[in-house]
Amino acid sequence: MADYVAELKALPKQKDFFIGIDSDGCVFDSMEIKHKECFIPNIINSWDLQAVARFAREAAEFVNLYSEWRGGNRFPSLVMVFDLLADRPEAIARGYKAPAIDSLRKWIKEETRLGNPTLEVKVAETSDPVLIHTLQWSRAVNDTIARFVRGVPPFPYVRQSLEKLQDIADVMVVSATPIDALKREWAEQEIDQYVRVICGQEQGNKNEHLKYGAVGKYAGEKMLMIGDAPGDMKAARANNTLFFPINPGRESESWQQFYEEAADVFFAGQYAGKYEKALVDEFLTYLPSTPPWKR
Repeated sequence: MADYVAELKALPKQKDFFIGIDSDGCVFDSMEIKHKECFIPNIINSWDLQAVARFAREAAEFVNLYSEWRGGNRFPSLVMVFDLLADRPEAIARGYKAPAIDSLRKWIKEETRLGNPTLEVKVAETSDPVLIHTLQWSRAVNDTIARFVRGVPPFPYVRQSLEKLQDIADVMVVSATPIDALKREWAEQEIDQYVRVICGQEQGNKNEHLKYGAVGKYAGEKMLMIGDAPGDMKAARANNTLFFPINPGRESESWQQFYEEAADVFFAGQYAGKYEKALVDEFLTYLPSTPPWKR
């Protein structure tokens, strides 16, 4: 397995400013199609949830699209779907029994690079049936995404923003999506030319992307993370990095604000404090922690 940490640490600083950008749901309007057409059908099929398909779909959409856990890594998100179903009387009444996935929970807790390559290594070491099943599901998801997801353009004002940044900031893609899909999607839209490096789940989590690729190379007030999920903000905060939110459902307006105003405020050194706080306060109103069937 490639030593991605060493590669990120060795990535030289070229500009005074650094900007990390998430991909799915942030740059591309791909969250809905990936989860509703690729992830969720494979969850239902791979884990035999046909009898509770309606509730499984609602749980998966809540976790991955419409909650504070939006944009998380696929493996913890899968476990959360199972846990939500186990706490839903309607699913229990239809015969749902939570799968015994202790080995998957243990792997998630111990591994930071939650992706197929590290899961493949664990499967080879243990021959654990639950991990084998999980890997089969994850591969099926990737295959479905490769067949279904194409021709999805970036949100309005993304391209203009990247063009604006290219001479001022070192830009890195910071994502939990598999690297092959990221490279394919950014190249398809010819916007990969604007970024220094593309980081996916194989290179670690978003916290690690920022930690090894940017921290210590740039001044804290000159580092910014752009994302559409609280997990993006959490990674930014863990690395003393500023955060610009892309509001779910209002992505185009968010990117327009970044292009026309926020980028200039950031480069002028006036982003931290009240300006950032107002944006974050609004962002947090979009993503609840309680599922709609419990409200």
